Amino acid sequence: MTEKVNLSAKSRNVFGRKTNKGRKEGLIPAVVYGRGIETKSIWINDLDFKRLIKKSGESTMIVLEIDGKNDSLHRSSSEADRNVIIYDMQEDPVKGNFLHIDFFQVRMDEEIETEVELVYVGEEDAPAVKELGGVLIKNMDTVEVKCLPGDLPSEIKVDVSKLATFEDYIYIKDLKISDKVKIDLDPETVVALISPPRSEEELTQLEEKVEEDVTKVEGVVKEEVPAEGEEKKEENKKEDKK
Repeated sequence: MTEKVNLSAKSRNVFGRKTNKGRKEGLIPAVVYGRGIETKSIWINDLDFKRLIKKSGESTMIVLEIDGKNDSLHRSSSEADRNVIIYDMQEDPVKGNFLHIDFFQVRMDEEIETEVELVYVGEEDAPAVKELGGVLIKNMDTVEVKCLPGDLPSEIKVDVSKLATFEDYIYIKDLKISDKVKIDLDPETVVALISPPRSEEELTQLEEKVEEDVTKVEGVVKEEVPAEGEEKKEENKKEDKK
């Protein structure tokens, strides 16, 4: 069962470009919505949110405390603390700052479908890596699960330490998850494997291929050294044209 984490929020009544002032003050504009509830615009603290993501991951149950956590008696039911998950995050592609967060409010008695991060462990202990010099290949970084909100795992660990040869694989069926969590994928789907190291011949061929591809890029012309005597002929042609 996933562990809930708390996150404070404040009501927001500014939108569009007017939110830039709040961003400069270390706040992130966000919205919380869900089935049968009124959408609400909020502010969350940028530092608090980054700490939450670092500690608990993106697929964790969050108790969103709007406008104070201890004054539920003085708020309407719509303003009470809400059980939410992160539905979407918009980031600045250059600065990496969060620009906007979407929270989805869940009902604890209804199943949800969401992506959970796969965390790979044991790579250094895998014989195919440690002894054979192989390279870990991750076929997926996340997996979509279906479960009740209270059973949502914050992450799923993928133990690759048992991969002894290049013919060994980790399948969906090998993932250690609760029987209350469902993954709608073929159990034989490969999650991870160890690839053999490249040979010297393969590396040489790869370098040659890269050099050939560069000359095919539009605007890139491979300079050719003129043959002996050709350079003088070209100069004479230019003189004749003058």
